[in-house]
Amino acid sequence: MKSLVIVESPAKAKTIEKYLGKKYMVKASMGHIVDLPKSQFGVDINNGFKPKYINIRGKGKIIQELKESAKKADSIFLATDPDREGEAISWHLANILDLKEERCKRVEFHEITKKAVENSLKHPRPIDLDKVNAQQARRILDRIVGYELSPLLWRKIRRGLSAGRVQSVAVRLICEREQEIREFIKEEFWSITGDFNNVKGEGFSAKLTSKGKKKLVIANEEQAKKITEDLKNYQYLITEVKRKEKLRFPAPPFTTSSLQQEAARKLGFGAKKTMMLAQQLYEGIELGEAGSDGLITYMRTDSVRVAEEAQVEAREVIQERYGPDRLPEKPPVYKTKAASAQEAHEAIRPTRIGRVPESVKPFLSKDQFRLYQLIWSRFTASQMLPAIMDTVGVAIKGGEYIFRANGSVLKFPGFLEVYQEGRDDDAPEEEGILPEMNEAEQVQLQALAPKQHFTQPPPRYTEATLIKTLEEKGIGRPSTFAPTIDTIMKRNYVQLEEKRFKPTELGQVVVDLLKQKFGQIVDYEFTAEMEEKLDQIAEGNLEWVNVLSDFYGTFSQEVAQAKETVERLEVPVEESDEKCEKCGRTMVYKYGRFGKFLACPGYPECKNAKPLRKVLGLKCPKCGQGEVVERKSKKGRLFYGCNQYPQCDFVTWERPYKEPCPKCGSICTVKGGRNQPKQILCLNQNCGYQAELTEQGGSEE
Repeated sequence: MKSLVIVESPAKAKTIEKYLGKKYMVKASMGHIVDLPKSQFGVDINNGFKPKYINIRGKGKIIQELKESAKKADSIFLATDPDREGEAISWHLANILDLKEERCKRVEFHEITKKAVENSLKHPRPIDLDKVNAQQARRILDRIVGYELSPLLWRKIRRGLSAGRVQSVAVRLICEREQEIREFIKEEFWSITGDFNNVKGEGFSAKLTSKGKKKLVIANEEQAKKITEDLKNYQYLITEVKRKEKLRFPAPPFTTSSLQQEAARKLGFGAKKTMMLAQQLYEGIELGEAGSDGLITYMRTDSVRVAEEAQVEAREVIQERYGPDRLPEKPPVYKTKAASAQEAHEAIRPTRIGRVPESVKPFLSKDQFRLYQLIWSRFTASQMLPAIMDTVGVAIKGGEYIFRANGSVLKFPGFLEVYQEGRDDDAPEEEGILPEMNEAEQVQLQALAPKQHFTQPPPRYTEATLIKTLEEKGIGRPSTFAPTIDTIMKRNYVQLEEKRFKPTELGQVVVDLLKQKFGQIVDYEFTAEMEEKLDQIAEGNLEWVNVLSDFYGTFSQEVAQAKETVERLEVPVEESDEKCEKCGRTMVYKYGRFGKFLACPGYPECKNAKPLRKVLGLKCPKCGQGEVVERKSKKGRLFYGCNQYPQCDFVTWERPYKEPCPKCGSICTVKGGRNQPKQILCLNQNCGYQAELTEQGGSEE
């Protein structure tokens, strides 16, 4: 008799089967085998919220094969994913296979390596019904919200809409940020930067900060000119030099959320793509003669705990590759911020630290390699010494005016030799280097640069900043962020413009209705509290039926009231500047599965529709006749080309700047962003014009 091991995916089954040999059969359930029915509610509210589970369509053959394999096995190991979803799948498998307790053994694989798999099989446990109930509670809660609210949205707004606890709150965040941007009133202010030379003739810059003991606020150009003229009348002395040593500590190893954020910042990956690639690295990759092996630990985790053996291996690798002077005396210990984090889990790390990225590059796709390299570098850096910075702050006085300059020099690289954390576009710039200076030293003013600024509204959310905000507010869980973002985009509640989320008119209408009639569904605190209650169910501290009952009492009353009081709502139609060439009506913007497009409002009499091409107001530099428009590739990537295509084949991936080149009149494009300064570059190779994109230059839109 053989033992049967049931996992979720064929890739994982294939890898594990090679480890265990002929004494084991390894089968895949292909995820869930049962679920609530799609065609009906499937929850008996009056009978303790009892769910009605049915076999998922298309899983009949898999279930039959699992049943036949179970009959031949002397013991059965349920090795689905080590989270609540996986626990529920194991429970469903035990029920559908009619497994008695002595034959049913639950095991968890936190990493897919031979040692980890064999060790896990030696330590089976019973199915954790508290975790199962937490998953059931979430599933039923989402079913209640979806099945009660979605029909209401269909009747009152438009067919095909949906609402959900986490997705609706995410859309609210994006809508409220857009409202802040719309209501923001720009205020002018000026700064003055002085260029100085020290006694050795070495140059540096400092910013004017105060006059006397008061912070200096320069409101307009007139004040700036007056102060600039006044500043020319003084001798300048260094009145303060503060030097200190500053430690810069490495970031902890990745959790699901921080991996999604960093992959968005540094690699440009969406959360969905990041999780898909991480799943592949976890389940196992064919490594040539070495066979299949999992490259990273389980990728759904909110813990930063690291196994002791992994830290030992990391220290050996760091000592060999970077030297013993990069190692702390003891391995660092990171504390998980989230109180709900499951400390049995580990942070996301390589399964073998000695498996450096270059060694597996030939076996990975380009994107798999980039993500593995990110995970390996972040974990390795987290086990190294902090970097040491020599920082200096200087105050320069002339009359009552005070300039200040700050700088830093890297004294010891520590972990920075391996990894540096990515920055959001709106993060403050890092300090530069200052020359050697001392107190009471005279410096020479070389030039003054007054500069106009305007206060800026808060930026729209990127995927990284949206995930960060959801996590900070305790909304959803790391494993839900990727599907949440995917859902709100598919529903056309939001769209991505320049990699930032902007709500559609539809999204705004839906959120306004939910805020007005279903306050708790889109309330930040309520949603976070519900997540905490689900965690308490998983810990065995709350009864899942009671949690659902408390929620449903208020929610059902709100639904009943809304059905009676809410009038049908019209989504505002955004008109374009284009006329329908078939009937002459003014075309409107609509949203489909591929994003925004132009359609005739005369539908169904006139069915004219065409893709949206944003005209940038720039003449084509190649043919001189057409205009440059925004287009999309088959994979959805933005590019820019001539609207006379195919007669003219001008294209560029770089976003054109709003103004022509001041040197030759050709088109300029904007490069940079993320972690680099933005540059304006002329497309004419014979010109060579380039300049830094400044605030005075305005938007590159």
